[in-house]
Amino acid sequence: MNIINLPWISRTLHITNSSDPTLEGISGLILNETKKTILIQSKGKDLLLAKNIIHFTLDDNGDEIDGKLVSQRPEDRINKKYRRN
Repeated sequence: MNIINLPWISRTLHITNSSDPTLEGISGLILNETKKTILIQSKGKDLLLAKNIIHFTLDDNGDEIDGKLVSQRPEDRINKKYRRN
């Protein structure tokens, strides 16, 4: 099963690319996910990230995820089928 279709809470997120250069390289534990945001804990602080401006990996598996493609509710994302590039 693809990592996109699995629950993300309690996984490690690492931002690989962002339209906001200050976010690049940040990593942390995912605490919550909504339709448009991901809440992570990084270095003891909670950060709320907009999905549509980041590209990220989960658990360092190497597959980069474009946040724009997964901007839907987590329960909808888990059941959706995505095209492979």
